[in-house]
Order: sequence, then C-alpha cells, then structure tokens
Amino acid sequence: MALDVIAVFDIGKTNKKILLFDRQLKLLSLEEQQFKECLDEDGFPCDDIEKIEEWIIFGISRLALSRDYDLRAVNFATYGASLVYLDSNGQRLAPVYNYLKPMPADVIAGFYERYGGIGEFSRNTASPALGMLNSGLQILWLKKHKPGLFANVHTILHFPQYLSFLLSKEIRADLTSIGCHTAMWNFDKKRYHPWLDDEGITLPHPVPNYETHEISPEGKTIQAGIGIHDSSSSLVPYLKGSPDPFILVSSGTWCIFMNPFNQEPLTLDQLKQDALCYLGVNQNQVKSTRFFMGHFHEVYTGQIASFFKQETANYKRVKPDERLLDKFLEQPPVFTREPCEANQCPPVDLSLFADFEEAYHKLIVDLSLAGMKSLKLVIPQQDITKRVYVTGGFARNEIFMRLMATLLPGKTVYASKMDNATALGAAMVIWNKVFKGNEPGAELGLRKIEAFKINSRTQ
Repeated sequence: MALDVIAVFDIGKTNKKILLFDRQLKLLSLEEQQFKECLDEDGFPCDDIEKIEEWIIFGISRLALSRDYDLRAVNFATYGASLVYLDSNGQRLAPVYNYLKPMPADVIAGFYERYGGIGEFSRNTASPALGMLNSGLQILWLKKHKPGLFANVHTILHFPQYLSFLLSKEIRADLTSIGCHTAMWNFDKKRYHPWLDDEGITLPHPVPNYETHEISPEGKTIQAGIGIHDSSSSLVPYLKGSPDPFILVSSGTWCIFMNPFNQEPLTLDQLKQDALCYLGVNQNQVKSTRFFMGHFHEVYTGQIASFFKQETANYKRVKPDERLLDKFLEQPPVFTREPCEANQCPPVDLSLFADFEEAYHKLIVDLSLAGMKSLKLVIPQQDITKRVYVTGGFARNEIFMRLMATLLPGKTVYASKMDNATALGAAMVIWNKVFKGNEPGAELGLRKIEAFKINSRTQ
C-alpha cells in the first residue's frame, strides 16, 4: 500500500534536497543534489535556476506517478536574499542573482539619507546595510543598472514563492521572506516600507505560510504550499514542540541566537552589535544575533594543535576539568581579547598554557563568554524564556554545553539532535491543510545538560 507523503524541496546554496515525510512527520526518504553554478550576464556566479527548475518539475512528476508513495502535498524552503523577476506572462526574465554580487555605490547614493539616515532606516527595517544581502535593494540595482530588463518586470517574488509559482502559477508573498534583512518591511508600522511606493515598486500582499493551492502534476491533485524562508522554517518544529518559551541556538560556522518570544523593538545599539529581527511563521518578530564562533573555534583549535604538536581532532577527546574552568572564568579573555577584523583571528601567545588541554579549555571559556554577550542581546527586560535549545556542531561539545548551562542559571539548557529541521518545518506548516486529525508533534531529540559545580561567578 502506498504511503501518504508530503514532499519538501529544501534548497540551500550548496545542497538541494527532496525529502518525504509521512503522516506522522517521520522522514521516509532524502535525495540530495548539487548543481554547478553558472554565470549571470555580468559574469558573476549564480545558481543554475534552469537546472533547478527542471529538477523540481521532474521530481514532482516522478513522485506523482510513484507506486510506493501517495503524494499529498509539496512545499519549498530556500535560502533568502534572492528574488525572481517575471514578465506579464509569468515568464522568468533574469537569473537568480547571487546575493554576494557587489552592490555598486551609485545604487544607494543618497538612498538612506531620504529615509532618516542609515542607522534609522536599518533599525526600522531590521536590516543592517549589507548590499545585495538586502534583497529589496537588489530591485533598485536592477532598476538603475538594467533599465531595459526592469521595464518588462511585472511581478517580483522571493525565491521560495517562485518555486511554488512554478507549479501553482499563483502569485504570493510570505512574511518570513519579506522580513529577513530585505530592507522592505517597516517593523514599526508592520507593512512594506514606503520607499517601495516611492520607487514605483509593487509587491504581492503577504499571506500566511499555511496557505496552499491545488495543483495537478500528471493528473494527480495535491496541495502546494507557498514556500518559506529556511531560517523561519527551522524554528517551526520547536515552536510546535516545545512546552515552554525558548531561545534556539543554531551552531556551526556561525552561531545564531534566535528568540521568537522577544517582541521589544530593535534598537540602534543592538543593530550595531550585529543583532537584527526577522519575521516568523506566526507573523511575530524573531530577534536574532550571531557570532562567528565555529570559524574562530576552527582557526584557534588548529593553532593550538600545531603549537603542541597534536592532531587537531584531539580536541574531541578533551574532558572537562572543573578546576581549569573555575580559574579561566575569572581571568581576562585571551582568544577573544582583540576584535577580529574582517573575520581574521589575531595571533595568541600559546606559551601561556601548559598543554593542549589547558589551552583548549581557555578557548572554550572565551568563546562561551563571547557567545553569552550575543545571546543576551536577544533576551528582553521582561524575559519569559525558560529553555535554551542548542543544535549543530557545538551541541556535541560537552565543555561548551555545560558552560552554557552554568552561565545561564535561570534556564534549562538542552542539546537538540534534530536532522533536517528546515524541511520538517516546511512540512509542518501545511500539515493541517493536507491531513485530518491531530497534528503529530516533532521529536526534538532533547538531552538535558547539567551545569558545572564551580565557584566562579556566572556572567
């Protein structure tokens, strides 16, 4: 008997995946694909959207005809800061331009000054000035640098909604894409920023992420979601599965601290410290900040290993020494003493340490304390969060995790092992439109972390 499934296309910058979830939201299948980048008309690398389109259409047709699976719905989760331009016939006009493409200075010359200055505009739109990473400003770039192409633009969609449009031909916008450092959304007024009207730019009215449309691939009627931004999608399993308000720490090269329960307006001071807000599936803001912790850990662990003539991977075998932690928590930082310019790590005098283990303990203490400063930027004065969930690589680092529990005495810290949270979130937001009955909860894979019993004051 064929199994009912929801298919999710999870589109990252490197890996593109098709995942199938059953009625109980259990993962049944995962296929992964990589596509070689192509060049846009300016010679800058970008995703090969034609190949991606073909892969999606073929994948849906194959699933619709499958005898093993009864395809009931499809949804899309993609990276952000990417737009697709359509003509009046719904045909794509241009590549999906890379958000790493340089932003010419003339595009934004005088722009911020017209809207209160760069600080106020960035605060109001929760969008640090990041060039093409502010996807709304990509429209200005297209208007000024490719006026012939722009003259034929009829519809502008974010990447997730374009992939949904490929199948449904429905024009939609969603807040999770609009509200993620796009410079499009006025967080004070909760609507599109007036600069878009001033420039004659009209965007679709946003609708909830649970909206679906009927499509008929290979004659089979299924539901198609409107798509969702990957950062917001990865929060969904926790929003649905956590019994208490929480902060989510997604750890990797970047350590991202997200609080969906902080509704305090973003301040200019927070913005200057690399904090921002984006919009979640419940249409409330998610205050977020980041720290380049994984990168610093990689660089300094390599230096420590080289200095003490050990293998870098030996850090995985270092066991917590509470005596060292107690001492190092009281000492000034060594590894984070100086700011890292352009993400370059300044050299450290490793002769200060007796051995590999001692140096590694100090590294984790310094990174943990620096991470705490970032985390506390997302904690409001009236804090209701009771839990901290840590996912990714650092969730497996015992010293780091137990330090988190030690430095956050009012909260319970958990390591969360959940694979494919982004795709799962995309399936969960449309589950109720597809199946009847009680929605199954997500298995968060939680492991409670115990604090160290040390004497040092917590930060």
